Amino acid sequence: MLKVFLVEDESVIREGFRDKIPWEQYGFQLVGEAGDGEMALPMIRKLKPDLLITDIKMPFMDGLSLSEIVKEEFPKIKIIIISGYDDFEYARQAIKAGVDQYLLKPITRTTLRGVLLEMKEKIEQGMEQKDYQAQYQDEVQEFEQFSLRRFFEKILEGKLSVKEIYEEAAAQSLQLTASCYNLLLFSIYEKAEVSSRESRERLIRKQEEVFHYFLRHPQYILFRFNVSCYGVLIKSEQSQMEELTENSLAHLKKVCAPEEDHLEWYVAVGTEVERLSMLPQCYKDANHYFAYRFIKPGLHVLSEMTLSDCLAGQGEKNIGTVDFMQMDPEIIRDFLSRGEDKEIHDFVESYLYNIQNALKSRMFRSYVILNIRFAVVAFLESIGADQAEYLEEIEHAVQMIRSEDSEIFEYFAGMLETAMGIRDRINSCQGGKMLKKALDYIDDHYDCDTLSLNLVAENIGMSASYLSAIFSQNMQKTFVEYVTEKRIEKAKKLLKQTDKNSGEIAKEVGYKDSHYFSFVFKKLQGCSPREYRAEKKH
Repeated sequence: MLKVFLVEDESVIREGFRDKIPWEQYGFQLVGEAGDGEMALPMIRKLKPDLLITDIKMPFMDGLSLSEIVKEEFPKIKIIIISGYDDFEYARQAIKAGVDQYLLKPITRTTLRGVLLEMKEKIEQGMEQKDYQAQYQDEVQEFEQFSLRRFFEKILEGKLSVKEIYEEAAAQSLQLTASCYNLLLFSIYEKAEVSSRESRERLIRKQEEVFHYFLRHPQYILFRFNVSCYGVLIKSEQSQMEELTENSLAHLKKVCAPEEDHLEWYVAVGTEVERLSMLPQCYKDANHYFAYRFIKPGLHVLSEMTLSDCLAGQGEKNIGTVDFMQMDPEIIRDFLSRGEDKEIHDFVESYLYNIQNALKSRMFRSYVILNIRFAVVAFLESIGADQAEYLEEIEHAVQMIRSEDSEIFEYFAGMLETAMGIRDRINSCQGGKMLKKALDYIDDHYDCDTLSLNLVAENIGMSASYLSAIFSQNMQKTFVEYVTEKRIEKAKKLLKQTDKNSGEIAKEVGYKDSHYFSFVFKKLQGCSPREYRAEKKH
């Protein structure tokens, strides 16, 4: 029921309206009444009716003054003015106040019924439009996140000039202007040994709790950086930067630390910069620190301060001072499993840093080279790589045993690049097969109104977040865009080739709400289904 509020100073007329009008038959509920505008206003503010019916001439505050205030505070409330004066000046003022209907007394029940039904239709159309807009916005949000990710990739890799950054930011309605910037990179994922449906649900809840914190504060811009990592750009005055950074780290600790039996989490903090053009350097620092999550898995906050013992000069180190725990082959296998090719340089640098002087020993150098080789081979075997293929690709490792210590870095990086190349080919093949399954499922079910990313993921045996990531990367469009395009293309064919009405076509292409179908069609095609059909017939 839509809510209606009545304001009339003559009690006999007000009681007649209240008691003799079958409000519910017309789709309304009378929620309140008052004898003048002054008494009515606080009640209207509290009850927030959909429709206000008010007399024009009343003591204390007249109907025109009340209408002006109500329209200013609640622009969506419809207003009917009732007047006993057939005066053009009153009507002109009513129009200026934003009144929707101007009725002259005496008012018949038939007249009022017609006006109420008209107001009901207008109100419901407005509500529908708002609902459609909200639904459509939810659907395009996935694309906006994809677009945001591409934007930040270009910024952090130094591919945009400052002018281009501001132009693209404006196109995405992003406010980037600030006197200071910093960057966080963070990752939250479930531990492999406790992986289950329950743990995945727990992970999603914790991720959303972290995301909502950053989305609530305009000083943070959250974006997805890759399949497993998120970024946060912090922008503020220089005097606030330290506090904003510490607050974000404190929130991550608060959400994730109690779940360390189930979740792994890491966050890297860059070094603050004063210009957007300096963000690539800030990213370089943050990415370098982030690579230490493999070397120091017990350290969750990775920054210049927390890694000071690793980043500062360490002096001479010989074999006797080497921490062999930091050379565990599992560290290399873990990096190959979850790392990105962009992180190879920083990972190798952090792995070799504390043993660089011990590498001057030929015996120790041979041990390190073999340790790397064994770790890489073990990883490739674990992912089912073809032995003949990978042995041929890494055979040059034997020759490196007699190489100088200065060449170990290149050898290590080369081994990781080779292993990641094999890994990515296998993943691409598997991902391609899974993506094909997803596309086949969509092609068979796009006309089903219950189709969703989660439903497709469930049917092909993949997590929804991973499917979303590989879908956008490979298709260069989001899941929702792809499905919507298929539906609208089919609708266009039906509009051209059949006489089916919009409601029938909407159901046939997967929309249970024909009005929403028309809304989406017009958004994408620039015209309604009816206009599109008429245009194609001429």
